[in-house]
Amino acid sequence: MTNLLLSGLAAIALALLFAFSFRLARRWDNYGIVDVVWAASFGALALFYATAADGWGPRRALIAGMVMLWSGRLGIHLYRRVRSHHPVEDARYEALRLRWTNDFGRQMAIFFQQQAVSVLILGMPFLLIAANPAPGFHPLEIASLALWALALVGEILADAQLAAFKRSPGQQGRVCEIGLWRYSRHPNYFFEWCVWLGYFVFACASPWGWTSVICLAGMFYLLRWVTGVPMAEAQSLRSRGEAYRDYQRRVPVFVPWFPKKD
Repeated sequence: MTNLLLSGLAAIALALLFAFSFRLARRWDNYGIVDVVWAASFGALALFYATAADGWGPRRALIAGMVMLWSGRLGIHLYRRVRSHHPVEDARYEALRLRWTNDFGRQMAIFFQQQAVSVLILGMPFLLIAANPAPGFHPLEIASLALWALALVGEILADAQLAAFKRSPGQQGRVCEIGLWRYSRHPNYFFEWCVWLGYFVFACASPWGWTSVICLAGMFYLLRWVTGVPMAEAQSLRSRGEAYRDYQRRVPVFVPWFPKKD
């Protein structure tokens, strides 16, 4: 009953947060802000669960710290990207404007609330972990911390390598193949998913934690088939053309592996 109450309160807060974000996006005429709010919401949600749930204190503090660090880092990264492009909007939202031309305002308002729902569902592991009363850390929880840390470092490194490539002179029309980008076309998304794998492993040490596999699968689906890889690939093909098609032929799309030889 306590978990249901906490989920309900979190749902109301997220709905209000994304409704307010929608109003800001309309005022600024840049809907890329939803990405920033989406990322930052996970840290706020984990902190709420850690504060309100009645599980073992050190475990609640650890999961809140892990999520807030990841969430804050990603939120700042996305904010800088949106700010650097403003008033030019992310290509994904430009495409939505074209798709929803006749009913854009209502459709985008629904879209923002869908993001709120996704945060609530994907954040289920945080509640299960925070509600676990068992004292002491389980070996799975220790292993998950190591996995999460490696994944976070990988994600930060992939973002930094791509940013360095974009700053380099003469990169127009070329494809980033430095560092991790030599072994995966989307190492940032791969390590993002590995972060969520860490949360899932952590949750497996808690009662009913295994049910959060749906969150892990949902995140993979979003990254690999919906908002992550497909949109990034489409944009890269538009901007880099044949150079990116050659990159596609040689380099794995998601899981890092050795590229095919020319």
